[in-house]
Amino acid sequence: MKKRPAGLIAIVAYKACVALLLIITSIALLLALKNHQALAAFSASYVLEGKAAIIDRVLDRVLKIEPRTLKFSGITVGVYAGITAIEAVGLWYEKVWAEFLVLGLTGIGIPLEIVELSRGISPLKLAIFMINTIVFVYFFQRVLTEINIRNKRKETDMNSL
Repeated sequence: MKKRPAGLIAIVAYKACVALLLIITSIALLLALKNHQALAAFSASYVLEGKAAIIDRVLDRVLKIEPRTLKFSGITVGVYAGITAIEAVGLWYEKVWAEFLVLGLTGIGIPLEIVELSRGISPLKLAIFMINTIVFVYFFQRVLTEINIRNKRKETDMNSL
């Protein structure tokens, strides 16, 4: 079995963790949609009064979201989770299409992350931006290296004729 580069293994692990987190988020959003009224009743119950302020704040924010928005968000996050999982599997098997998929999706996200950072820097935003930039540069270099290798092979083949 071919030994995979450490950078690739780290990126696959990162993508797999992100996919898992997105799947959990999608399920939570869709469950919140399904149980919107029950959550509202639970939030208003005396059980939460002063005992679990953090839970009350989270429920309050979720309950302010329109059901259509919850549904759209849950489905969108689920689709993105699927794409991220496909990326991870493709990268694990070192498929070229997966590298291009990562380049495209990560490249699209970087300008949006810069805009988000310009609105306010937080450790999480900065960490995500840095990780995605490193992933983009890593695969950009891999693709360029592969293109150079293929071009040299073509030149060698042409010269041997």
